[in-house]
Amino acid sequence: MPAPALRRLALTLAATGGLALPLAAQEAGGIAVEQPWARAAVQGGVGGAFMRIENRGAAADRLVSASSPVARTVELHATVRDGDVMRMRPVQAIDLPAHGAVQLQPGGLHMMLIGLNRPLSQGERVPVTLTFEHAGSVAVELAVQGAGAGGMAGHSAMPR
Repeated sequence: MPAPALRRLALTLAATGGLALPLAAQEAGGIAVEQPWARAAVQGGVGGAFMRIENRGAAADRLVSASSPVARTVELHATVRDGDVMRMRPVQAIDLPAHGAVQLQPGGLHMMLIGLNRPLSQGERVPVTLTFEHAGSVAVELAVQGAGAGGMAGHSAMPR
């Protein structure tokens, strides 16, 4: 199936209640995204996005950027200890080893959706495009959880 048709199918399936996508729609260039979610947040504020990213390929790759129509900008971040205080710091990229995975999670590596142009409401899905150095772009649907949420099962990712 051509990529545009696959994208339309995946968007249709995602819009109809998050039905499972075919395996081909969950990977791009050997990259698989699992359990993508975001915390509920207010318009004008900042939201956090989290997921597990697996590199099933034989060569290392890097997540170099992300974007979303709901945010002015999306930054890749790490939480680091600065003395007795934990601080979030932007990072240039997130390395993905060959045949390895990285977990984006609260208190660790994550994405910040900055300058939200609308609220992120629990139960909705929010599009984000991840850009990898070698694999290219992967479209992901973040499931918005309550502000105190710590993750979710289920996933939705598709090549762009």
